[in-house]
Amino acid sequence: MKYFTAQVVYMLRQRGSRRNILLLVRFLTVLAILMAIYSVAFHYLMAYEGRHYSWITGLYWTLTVMSTLGFGDITFETDLGRVFSIIVLASGMIFLLTLLPFTFIQFFYAPWIAAQRASRIPREVPPETNGHVLLTSDDSVASALLRKLEQFNYDYVMITPQFDEASRLLDQGRRVIVGELDDPDVYRRARADVAAMVVTTRGDVLNTNVAFTVREVAAATPIVATANTAKSADILHRAGVTHALQLGEMMGKALSRGIVGGDAVTHVVGQIDELLIAEANAARTPLVGKTLRENRLSDIGVNVIGVWDRGEFTYATADTLIRPNSILVMTGTTEQLANYDEHFIIYNVSINPVVILGGGRVGRAASRMLSTRGVDWRIVELVSGRVPESDRTVIGDATDADVLKRAGLMEAPAVLVTTRDDSLNIYLTIYCRSLRPDIQIISRATEERNIATLHRAGADFVMSYASMGATTIFNYLKRSRLVSIAEGLDFFKIEVPKSLVGKTLADARIRERTGCTVVAIRDAKGIRPDLRPETVLEEGREMVIVGSIESEARFLERFVEA
Repeated sequence: MKYFTAQVVYMLRQRGSRRNILLLVRFLTVLAILMAIYSVAFHYLMAYEGRHYSWITGLYWTLTVMSTLGFGDITFETDLGRVFSIIVLASGMIFLLTLLPFTFIQFFYAPWIAAQRASRIPREVPPETNGHVLLTSDDSVASALLRKLEQFNYDYVMITPQFDEASRLLDQGRRVIVGELDDPDVYRRARADVAAMVVTTRGDVLNTNVAFTVREVAAATPIVATANTAKSADILHRAGVTHALQLGEMMGKALSRGIVGGDAVTHVVGQIDELLIAEANAARTPLVGKTLRENRLSDIGVNVIGVWDRGEFTYATADTLIRPNSILVMTGTTEQLANYDEHFIIYNVSINPVVILGGGRVGRAASRMLSTRGVDWRIVELVSGRVPESDRTVIGDATDADVLKRAGLMEAPAVLVTTRDDSLNIYLTIYCRSLRPDIQIISRATEERNIATLHRAGADFVMSYASMGATTIFNYLKRSRLVSIAEGLDFFKIEVPKSLVGKTLADARIRERTGCTVVAIRDAKGIRPDLRPETVLEEGREMVIVGSIESEARFLERFVEA
């Protein structure tokens, strides 16, 4: 009964619902008047034919004829009566069989269903809520962030102004409240002042409005927003945003860091304190065809933790075989990586430019990053004038083999596929792989669900726009130093759990139990990447661990939450 009352109250509070009910009442009034007129006319026409019926019988005849159920027990005998019957029958078909159902559905039933949906959608969070994350959209970045929040048991609330969207999210099991994004009262009801973070990933203009509104009710709550340009990021900071993320710029830099096809030296793709994470191409080096034990890279000082091979990452063991397409993932200090480079700088040298497919924000950001590395590049772009460096831009369709050849694809060490259309990226990946089986292909994925497809298409590396944005935002929430170097491969720091204190790495069997690998330990002397199975995990030390988000969750569940 309480739920029914809430629906009625909600519907009556809506101006549109009140107007609809008034229109429905007017229609029913007109219908009642028409039926009354027909009943009176029936009474007098029957008297004209010499028959007499009660007023109730007149109403009964009118209802049966208008609903097309009549002409059974009471009929007219004169032509005048039959003409009247036709008029009543025709008007009944129009009013009762056509207008009434549609009027009832439009002005009552549909608003009632909407009221049912809306009445079950919360408009505020419980008063005891605190330390939660507020989100203002359900785009790919926000969806990826939600999965991380749920995985690590962070409380969150989504704010949406649309009842239909809120109802859909509620049906999916999301925690949601409905309200306008520019209304300060909405953020008061969402308890933004005690939230851990507010995340807004909509357009620059709306993100600015959200940040400015939140600051009216929550002066200290961190706000993370996405920005399309550096100018937008500046305006967002002025509006109160704590962290403005230019995801297009970040994606371009991340993709360009993955290029290792032009040489055999190390390329740093991440850093945790003084520990560097680097990748190096093994093609056409003496490493190919030998195991890590035979190559004895530990003598150089680097620690090979894994190997990429056509998009597949495997953790390194002493018996890991280095293949022509292998890309080594290693850790070490600046001096150790420099020592590696001295041994392999003469191999696999290429001065040919890298080809970038797509001159949007991501493609242009990648080109700038490559320029800072001293790597030449060519952009293939369909729209003339989009890329400032016209002398290094090839105007044309990237699906045209002649255009790709003019851009230098047949000699390039690597190609970056940067368009925001995942279907096009899959097509271009397959096409480039067919033209150059030996080229390194690095692709962007806008949606996480297309990552595996791009790998199957032939991409060596795939970076997800959604996953990168979600990981960056999640790092701000955890205040961690998590580093994502490729899709599904993250580095993170954690203090040695009590359950592992005093054990050796061999006894802990961390990789076997969780899928994570300990690559370094920080003690009073700094980062120690040179670990051995007999290395003891001491209290107060920090471990640097590599693994996927799922592996990290298993590590926390087994060793931290035990």
